[in-house]
Amino acid sequence: MPDNLHGACQSDGTCDTSPTVEGPGSSIPKIKIQRFKFAFCGSPESAKRVCMHTASIQKSSQRWLPEIGADAGPMYLAISAALARDIETGRLRPGDRLPPQRELADALGIDLGTVTRAYTEARHKGLIEAEGRRGSFVLERGQASVTSIQTSVAPFDLGMNLPPIPANSSFAEDFADTVREVLRGSTAANRMQYQPAGGAPVDRQAGADWLAERGITASEDNVLVTSGAQTALHAIANSVLKPGDAVCTGPFVYPGWLSICRNRGLRIVPLEADAEGIMPESFARACTGDAIRAIYLVPVNENPTTATLPLARREEIVSIARRHDVALIEDDPYSRLDTAEIPSLASLAPERTWHVAGFSKIISPSLRIAYLRAPHVRDALRLAADVHETTIMAPPLNMAVCTQWLRNRTWRKLVDQVRNECLARQEMVRRILPTGTYHAAPEGYHLWIPLGPTANPLEFVSVLQPLGVSLVTSESFSAIGETASRSIRLSIGGSLDQETLERGLNLLDALLNHREGRLSPLV
Repeated sequence: MPDNLHGACQSDGTCDTSPTVEGPGSSIPKIKIQRFKFAFCGSPESAKRVCMHTASIQKSSQRWLPEIGADAGPMYLAISAALARDIETGRLRPGDRLPPQRELADALGIDLGTVTRAYTEARHKGLIEAEGRRGSFVLERGQASVTSIQTSVAPFDLGMNLPPIPANSSFAEDFADTVREVLRGSTAANRMQYQPAGGAPVDRQAGADWLAERGITASEDNVLVTSGAQTALHAIANSVLKPGDAVCTGPFVYPGWLSICRNRGLRIVPLEADAEGIMPESFARACTGDAIRAIYLVPVNENPTTATLPLARREEIVSIARRHDVALIEDDPYSRLDTAEIPSLASLAPERTWHVAGFSKIISPSLRIAYLRAPHVRDALRLAADVHETTIMAPPLNMAVCTQWLRNRTWRKLVDQVRNECLARQEMVRRILPTGTYHAAPEGYHLWIPLGPTANPLEFVSVLQPLGVSLVTSESFSAIGETASRSIRLSIGGSLDQETLERGLNLLDALLNHREGRLSPLV
């Protein structure tokens, strides 16, 4: 440091730094005075050392220093908060390079690890981005730190039906805030440990209260928390059904359930269905002619057909199930997006319904939290043992986050955001695709598209998948193997943005309605 650059430190720990320009011809530039206060400054000597390091930073282009009060809490959070505040006020602008971590640590008289932790916290908040040896830079407002992740991790098309990411989504911010709240709470240590089979009582009760909002009789004694609906369905099949048991389904079924049935050695009995879902008379005939043990249904926005069972059909199905002592397995991933709120099977027949509902399909698949409601306490105990054997427990932090959201109603806000995005995308679909060429639920995010007898479903896949549009052919959903009915399920959700979706829908319209011969050659 040049001899003519000095800082003045007061006995109260307040430091002023400014250069003293010696002589009219000095080439040392004027540096703005910076005043900051450290609650931890002990002696005037230590304050002077801090002041010297501060002057060293300020003579470079990286002049930022955090203004930290005496009651700012943990130092790494105080630095991160100061960074956010300075970005908000414009003191730091997009593209500004922050001081190197070691220099800032020296300037503040703290250890390097604290600054590293502060910068990491700021990255997680989407405030800054690290670019290796070039350093850390302030991001544009709204340009979250996930940008750097998205450039290195491409979207995956696993054929899954995923909720859209709303343009105004607060999910990432709400999740981060709630995790911090949980980890700062008095029960943080317990949340980081193995949880009881089926979830801690407080989490089970939160799920029970959530189900009760839809008229479902539930308590912490007969509700389990599982790591997603697939885990819950697997537990039901293992606990309730045995190899050789007959299970009714629609002609097209969620592939996850088909896989469970086949691995468990269950006999799948497909029923007839129409645009409103499974036909009760077909169910009655099956029960008369066979020893049906259970029926699997997705009553709202069935995957893949988008059918929603009207109340009258639900009541008929319940009556038939009671008459023939058939268990009802109600997979309910989408009903919270549906504003119609038709009574669930679990509310109509609580004594025989195994009800599964969660957050993966209505908020984000990253949560992997579902709630399984068993008809009786004894059933729940068996299920808890099966869940423990397969997955041990649901993710503890995610479970805690979801419990908080159920209590403070954050889940409603997040579901509203997804629903509004679905409505906007369905409006786009109606604008581009002719009426009658597809089936869709008004607040859903997948389409069921029947194809002509000569259409090749794989051609649709080859044209649309390069855009990132997820298509799955009807064979993947068929409960009867090969079928003469050719259809595709197209997802309009996931990480697909609206601009790409619009392009994909226009291509789909061309394939379906405005071509002679093939749109693109297949080799």
